[in-house]
Amino acid sequence: MITLITGGSGSGKSAYAEKYICHASNEKGYKEKYYIATMQVFDDEGQRKIDRHRRLRAGKGFITIEQPRDIQNAVSKLQSESSLKTGQSALLECMSNLVANEMFPPVDASCIQAAEAEKEALDDPENMKDYDTAQISRVSKKVLKEVSILSENVAELVIVTNNVFEDGVCYDESTMNYIKAMGIVNRGLAAMAERVVEVVAGIPVAVK
Repeated sequence: MITLITGGSGSGKSAYAEKYICHASNEKGYKEKYYIATMQVFDDEGQRKIDRHRRLRAGKGFITIEQPRDIQNAVSKLQSESSLKTGQSALLECMSNLVANEMFPPVDASCIQAAEAEKEALDDPENMKDYDTAQISRVSKKVLKEVSILSENVAELVIVTNNVFEDGVCYDESTMNYIKAMGIVNRGLAAMAERVVEVVAGIPVAVK
């Protein structure tokens, strides 16, 4: 079963997601409860956010898996293979970080050179549009496929995602591509999910 929980920044979606999965796991008697973290730390603000989330889930019995990208690899880190689908639940948080990590992975010198060569080959603006479209499609398909694989290996999967579509600000092209990819991913997850909840000012509102 998949439950998708969405909301804006600071809406209370993380706290609700943890409360929801803890209740479901206790009620259904799941043996293990996983927290699959996708955030990478780049600055002090990011570290403070991670520390806050750790405090939120302290003492709740989560087994933490750090998986900033390639989310299907989290499957190999799940314990008790004999209880797959019947004894495990997982909270995946969050999709905005996962999609960003997939679209903008760490680069080394060889990656930079390859990217520069690719940009030169795509100097025509029309070609660049094709490249952007292909990147958005590739990332969104990869993320949705790997989340589907993860969901097949746990009894219950709760996914936290972000509403990044309503600020009315025009961003640079790469950020707009990211927002487009998030839109595709969120729609795909909502279609896959049995339950969709939007958290508004700490209040869960059932959408599906």
